Formats: sequence, C-alpha cells, structure tokens
Amino acid sequence: MSGWRRLNIGIVGGGIGGMSVAIALRRAGHIVTIYERSDFAGEVGASVSCAANGTRWLHEWGVDVAKGDPVVLRKLINRDWKTGEPVSVYDLGDYEERWGYVYNMFHRQYMHAMLNDSALGEGEGHPATLKVDHRCRDIDLITNTITFENGVLAQHDLIVGADGIGSAVRGILGIKPEKKPADSSCLHTNISTEEAVRLGLVDYSQDNALEYWGGQEGKWDKIVLSPCNGGKLLSYYCFFPREQGDYSTQSWGADERPVEELLQPYPALDRQVFDHLAIGKEIKPWRLWVHNPYPYIHRGRVCLLGDAGHPMMPHQSQGACMAIEDAAALGILLSPRYFDGDVSQALAVYEEVRLPRATRVQAAAAKAAYNINERIGFSFNKDIPTYKVEDPKKVLTIEEMNAYDMYQDVEEKLAAKRHAAYTDKFICGLPVGLELPNGITIGD
Repeated sequence: MSGWRRLNIGIVGGGIGGMSVAIALRRAGHIVTIYERSDFAGEVGASVSCAANGTRWLHEWGVDVAKGDPVVLRKLINRDWKTGEPVSVYDLGDYEERWGYVYNMFHRQYMHAMLNDSALGEGEGHPATLKVDHRCRDIDLITNTITFENGVLAQHDLIVGADGIGSAVRGILGIKPEKKPADSSCLHTNISTEEAVRLGLVDYSQDNALEYWGGQEGKWDKIVLSPCNGGKLLSYYCFFPREQGDYSTQSWGADERPVEELLQPYPALDRQVFDHLAIGKEIKPWRLWVHNPYPYIHRGRVCLLGDAGHPMMPHQSQGACMAIEDAAALGILLSPRYFDGDVSQALAVYEEVRLPRATRVQAAAAKAAYNINERIGFSFNKDIPTYKVEDPKKVLTIEEMNAYDMYQDVEEKLAAKRHAAYTDKFICGLPVGLELPNGITIGD
C-alpha cells in the first residue's frame, strides 16, 4: 500500500495476548511498547490449549514453538464419570495432515516465555519494549494518551487493550459488561507425572490427550485433564455446581485450598483420577463469569484484544487461540500489504473480522459448559448413545475453526470499506462450498 506508515503502538497488558500482538505488529513494521501493570510480565495457572487455528500463527510469526515444551495432542477422550471407561473419543491422528498444523498443549508460563522471547528478542522488525509497573488509569480518546497510576503519560498512534477479563481499557471505551457468575465453580490443581507413577497410579501422560470425566449428563460436575511440559505435568480443572463452593470473587494468586476441598464434591468419581487429585499441588480457585457479547471492541484509535474484548468460558479450549487470532488480524491489517495509513478504517475492519467469530466461539463455549457434546471434536461424534445437542445446525465444528482463512476475511471486509470488488470464493474467511458436519454448506 502506497499510504503505509510506521505507527507507534502501545499495548496495555503483557500476557499471552499482549505478547502475541506485539510479535504480529513488530513484524508488520511498527514500533511497539508493552505496558504491564505488575512488576513482572508473567503468567499464572498451568495449561493452555493451542489448536491449529492458533498454532498456524506461531509458525507464521517464526516463534520457536519448541521453547514452549508443548504436548502434541493425539486424542480428545471423554470418560465415564464412575468407571473411567471412554465414552466418546475424537482421534487427532490425521489432524496435522488435515489442517497443516498440530494441536499443542502448553504450560502457560512456558508459552508466555516463548512469546516474550519472540516479542522482545531478535527477529523480523524492531524488538518490542516492555515496561513493567505501568497500570493504566485512563486514556484520552482524543489525544490517544495513556495515563498510568505511576504518573507516567504515553501517547501512541494506536492503543491495544490486552489487559484481560478485568480490563481497564474496556471500561474507558464505555463498555459495561453484562455478566453473571457461572453456574459452575472450578478448582485447578497440578499433578507431577513422576510422582503419580512413583505411587503406582495410572500414567495419563502416555495418552497425549485432552481428557474429560463427566459432562455428558447435563450436570456441572466435570474434570478436565490437560498434559503439558512434554507430559511431565498434568493440569486438572475440576468443575462442580457453584452452590458447593462459590469462588466467583476469587482470582489467581488467592491462597491455595486444602486437598479435602478439591475432593469433597466427587464421592462417586472414577478412583483412578480421584487418586491423582488426592496428590494435587497448587490447588487454586478459578473464578468463572459468563459475559454477554460486547456491542463493539474499538473506539477511535483504541481497540480490545483477547479476554478484554470477548471473555469466554473455557469449555471450547479456544480462549488463547482467539487472542492469537486477534493479534494476527491486527498484524495483517496494519501490514504494508493492506494498511493505507487510515488507523480508524483498520480498526473498524478489525472489529468486523473478529467480533462475529469470537462471539460465535463465546456462545459455543457457554453451551459446552453443561454438555460436552457441544465441544469442538466431540460435536462430530454423533453415533454415541449419549449424543444430544441443543441445535445440530449450530454446533461448532473443527472445520469451521481450522478451514478459516483470515487473509480472505480481511480482504472481503476491506474491499467493502473501500468500495472495491471482492471476487474470491470465500464468505467470512470460509471457502464457498465447504460442507460442515453440522449439515451447513458455506454459501447456501
């Protein structure tokens, strides 16, 4: 584009979303500063899912994925609550062949360090700058100046709010979330595979799988196992009805909970996984809130990214991927190929590209909270006796997530903004004629 210009961009928040967009924007040729509110731009928690629709951007950006020490998933397994026998299995054996990229499971801190290296280190474009202890207090939407709690002022051509579910930037843009505590609560714990094996317990790391107990009966009881750190660590998310323990006002960093509290809701649980939970460490509550979709994710020259713009329940394992896709969209829109110097137009197209797709995943994640058959992958296993979904035409499918071409989506929406012709056979990034397992054909 002849009107391309280098922008000075400020990113509020140095988590996975903030680091991802820093990588995309530095590679697009811009000067990037990341402002992190804490004294260390780290991450807490454990596992992060990164399906092909996220992994593809890590490769496109030249991220050293091996630094994240991922587990490459081979299966999704849903097990009977009491016996542990597989109820529904979605095989990922041909996943890379079908979609071009693997399904990675990262430890959150390792993934963050991997992205941090790509954002701040050597590589294409100018390395981003990280400033810690910079908590955003306000943004002047006319001058695009951020005021931080420490008294520092910073003016930028474009500001990205990547400051998470409790986003300050979101409130500054005038968005007041309509939200309610989820009907389920969650405790998270980490298990050392080495310790489990030493005690004679089953070695789940051998499965290379995202594993679930329960979720079939329309109840809130559900255990989710995510292996990470090359299988050395097993990350468990333990869901149960909120009336059995309400952690909606808690946050990561809260005091650890006793193991008895973790085990108490599960008297009938498969003993093999129950015995794993009994040696759980770092037992922490995870607050769960259901947010209605936001009406917009940008104003002026400020936009939202990731959980700041579309927080979602964890039940589609797509939260990190949606933040990575947001980052990719901004990187594409502000690249020399597409950016003509008009920041407002670029952000308007960003919203048109990202909000419908993220909102679709957000809604599907809320459904999968109480019905695992709604989860991508299991939503295809229609021949199991317990298969039942709310609306077969509306289930989220693996094809919809992974056949998506963001470049085409950007080109289609940019063409409309610029009153130009768009002739490629794609609609919202999906190829015309693609048949989805839910019976929908793109273009019909």
